[in-house]
Amino acid sequence: QPLQFCKETHSNGCIGTSDVFYPMSPQFLLFGPSVAKSFIVPFMNYAVSERWRFPFAPHDLGTYPQANGQVYGGLKSNGGMPVEETGNMLILMAAVAQMEGNADFARKYWPLLSRWAAYLKQKGFDPENQLSTDDFAGHLAHNANLSIKAILALRSYAYLCRMTGRRKDAEEYRSLAEKDALAWVKKDNDGDHFRLAFDQPGTWSLKYNLVWD
Repeated sequence: QPLQFCKETHSNGCIGTSDVFYPMSPQFLLFGPSVAKSFIVPFMNYAVSERWRFPFAPHDLGTYPQANGQVYGGLKSNGGMPVEETGNMLILMAAVAQMEGNADFARKYWPLLSRWAAYLKQKGFDPENQLSTDDFAGHLAHNANLSIKAILALRSYAYLCRMTGRRKDAEEYRSLAEKDALAWVKKDNDGDHFRLAFDQPGTWSLKYNLVWD
């Protein structure tokens, strides 16, 4: 299994950043699952280690070239980008499973993936004051784009549940994602467009997280 560690170049030099390799992933998915997993494996191995103690996914693995633990936002309870990174990883795990035709890779990390899905079930639809990949814009509560990512991530987890024979969980999370999607359309509707945040009429943002729909 090859391993790859991307580097942020125009910020703080973080290594193995989820919201950097996540948008890079389509090209690597085209190359095949072993290449796609090359970014995911070191990230997941850190996330399952005793060094990571939060219910959501990390942001990074350290400062290039040392992958010795998250530095972005410190190791605080809300450090990093909780909904952003957690959604990224569940979606990528489902993408790999779809490519391979099985969820054997996801099985290796199942307890962790279940904790992440439970976190998004609780926090994802109407996110708290958090950063997203648009961190240059600062923290934002009720971020509609983050909500989309959480909904698609829950649907991705349902897909993985179905592939691993967890039919009850698959149905629960599929139904939740579909219910949240309908609720999102109503909650974010601003007439002829959708809002940046649920509580900010007259705003808008490009809903790029729909790319995986």
